[in-house]
Amino acid sequence: MKKSNFITFIKNRQIGARFGSFGLAIFLWLFVVSNNYYSTIIDIPIEVRNLNERKKAYKKEIPQFAKVRFKGKGRSIIKTLILKDLVKDFKLVIDLDRISEEYNFFLNDYYNKYPQKISIPSTFELQYVEVVYPDSIHISLDEYMVKSVPIKSRVVINPSPGYIKVGKPDLDSSIVTIAGAKNAIQSIEYVYTENDTFNNLDLPINTIVSLKRKNNTLIEYSFLNINYSQDIQAISERIISGVPVNIKNNLKGLVVRRNPSYVSLTIVGGINYIAKIKPDDIIVFIDFTSQWSPKKQFYEPTILVPDEIISWKDLTPRNIELAVAKESI
Repeated sequence: MKKSNFITFIKNRQIGARFGSFGLAIFLWLFVVSNNYYSTIIDIPIEVRNLNERKKAYKKEIPQFAKVRFKGKGRSIIKTLILKDLVKDFKLVIDLDRISEEYNFFLNDYYNKYPQKISIPSTFELQYVEVVYPDSIHISLDEYMVKSVPIKSRVVINPSPGYIKVGKPDLDSSIVTIAGAKNAIQSIEYVYTENDTFNNLDLPINTIVSLKRKNNTLIEYSFLNINYSQDIQAISERIISGVPVNIKNNLKGLVVRRNPSYVSLTIVGGINYIAKIKPDDIIVFIDFTSQWSPKKQFYEPTILVPDEIISWKDLTPRNIELAVAKESI
């Protein structure tokens, strides 16, 4: 064995021996102190029972944990600290069976009067001493209310240049059911989605968004996530021919002839959307009452296109000739 390797070997053996000695010292210390009695403060869950959930709801949140002083042997305390999160029947119980609307539970008085409400597994071998914090819990109850409200989206979609959103966003549900204390529920008119932004999209999007919960965590929601989709299409143009020209508000006793009776124009919009547009989807009209004059022969019509069309152009012909005559008897 080389000298350097031998020195390293000796050092490793020394470190190992030191760790072994330290571990042995800890073991002996635990063995000695584990039979002594100590007091310690442990966080313990609070469980509220016998709330009539169909008729009553909490107005305010109730603490989920209490800091409780216990007394016991060292080994019992160590065992409790290791196992307390794994055992369900280690808790403080508050019984609401006789509570109608409001009540203050002074915890030490309550558990001195009802020690059976302190649940400690027998294997823990601990003795309850007192509740350190909180010293009291105020229970405030209200009428239980269930309500269905609309969902409003706060998702922002920004398509890439040359693309457009087509149609409204599609949510797999437009209504969510909320439940809780009447005082909190009755003032809620909408539930919004979380704010989110998607930029530079050139394909339809389908994603899951979360509902924005109120600050009151006691409000229950029938669901907290919702499927959101939005169609995205490339912008294109299409010529639509044979669009009929209509006469609105014609006067009784007059016959109005238009020349021509049909026009064509170019529409701009999402490529798949405009491919489905028919001539009858576009409204071209002249308002006879407001536009006609005996001294005027040609009239520019009004054009109405579906909301999803970005724009229209190149109306042919641009002006319509009107010939007006009295209706024959």
